[in-house]
Amino acid sequence: MKVFVAALDEGSLAGASRKTGRSPAAVSRAIAFLEGHVGVPLLHRTTRSLKLSDAGERYAVACRKLLMDLEEADRQAAGERSVPRGTLAISATMFAGVELLRPIVDAFMDEYPTVKVRLHLLERPVNLVDEGMDLALRVAHLPDSTLVAQAIGEVRRVVVASPRYLARHPRIVEPADLAKQQIIAMAHMGSESWSFPPLQGSSPPHAVPFAPRLVVNNVRAAVASAVEGYGVTRLLSYHVAEEVAQGKLRIVLADAEPAPIPIHLVSPYGRLSVPKVRAFVDFALPRLRARFASLAKEMETAPGRSIHPR
Repeated sequence: MKVFVAALDEGSLAGASRKTGRSPAAVSRAIAFLEGHVGVPLLHRTTRSLKLSDAGERYAVACRKLLMDLEEADRQAAGERSVPRGTLAISATMFAGVELLRPIVDAFMDEYPTVKVRLHLLERPVNLVDEGMDLALRVAHLPDSTLVAQAIGEVRRVVVASPRYLARHPRIVEPADLAKQQIIAMAHMGSESWSFPPLQGSSPPHAVPFAPRLVVNNVRAAVASAVEGYGVTRLLSYHVAEEVAQGKLRIVLADAEPAPIPIHLVSPYGRLSVPKVRAFVDFALPRLRARFASLAKEMETAPGRSIHPR
């Protein structure tokens, strides 16, 4: 099971070989043994990739849970519940992981040399249990679930443009004015319309459609193009806090922003009792809260924080 899960995590049998310290032949034999034991194929192999079969997807979930339980049982038997050790798996989006979480992870590893960290940076929701994650940084309204959430703060969805762009294009007084602007859209944050709070006398959100001039799937690309004056973009406040503080971008439509989005550090139920997870949560929470509070303050006091054309 450990070899099987290692192959999934690494994306190849060769990767599983390196991770487990086994020869490629031994890894292949282990997978073959497991498939023979359960009586169905678990993996579809090609020269470049692995793909789970339908049975393999269900089996992988069970394997991860069993291995997590086994790891905890081993710690209890060895009397090591209070000692953080092992590999900690954390998930976050690319920007938040690189800019906000990575420095904290580096400092944590200095503090706890017996803990290793796998930092998965993905622009998609991650099923923590199915994908073997201990923790995730989530910027979203959380549905009811079995996840345990630790509140960090909240972020705004802000519409920004450079002073140069704003000086050369029609004034942005209300959300409908965006239809006359050059829009830089994020592929996963609304590439055809943006939603704003309901208009007076209406209940559904007010959707403003547009034909984007540029669509990207990377935050840094959207920020860079906006700073260079190529259009208006909408991002989360921590994406553009530095550029707003430096006056490179200005926030428009501040009075029409949707409600802030909460930020949480989440973990599967029961994982907080694992020493490495508990240690990271205790280490990271105050630092993350301080960082997001500082970013919010910067946005409120920066010279480029907002314009109110009315």
